[in-house]
Amino acid sequence: MTTINNLFDELPPDRRRQLTDIAVEVSLPRATRLFEEGRRADRFWIILNGQVALDQHVPGRRAAVVETLGRGELLGWAWLFPPYLWHLGAETVSRVDAVEFDARVIRELCESDPVLGRAMYRYVAKTVADRLHGTRTRLLDLYGPESSSGLDP
Repeated sequence: MTTINNLFDELPPDRRRQLTDIAVEVSLPRATRLFEEGRRADRFWIILNGQVALDQHVPGRRAAVVETLGRGELLGWAWLFPPYLWHLGAETVSRVDAVEFDARVIRELCESDPVLGRAMYRYVAKTVADRLHGTRTRLLDLYGPESSSGLDP
């Protein structure tokens, strides 16, 4: 699990203060829609408590939940990569307390400060890689062979 401490651990104290100074603590009630697939990604969150469901639009059906995020996890990474559009939708499953960051401000800080930028890109890249690995594992559970030997246990 990716945590806010992982991001802060990679930063010198003065950079930690920079992020802490621009962070906004938010409380979001259950069933709050945070963002929609294809819309502008203008912020991101670190979840302190609660859960958020990530979902994907399915034509003619309800959105399918593809992952649920919880305590310590990064919510949103599309804000860091052009064209800055969400790849999924997100809705709170329970009340969520989180730290919210303005994406434009963080991108500007990353551009002007290579130490901060490198740490942020590493943090987001690790998060994306961990989630890709999790997705592959779930796909194998759904579609992979039931047994590697082909014999029943």
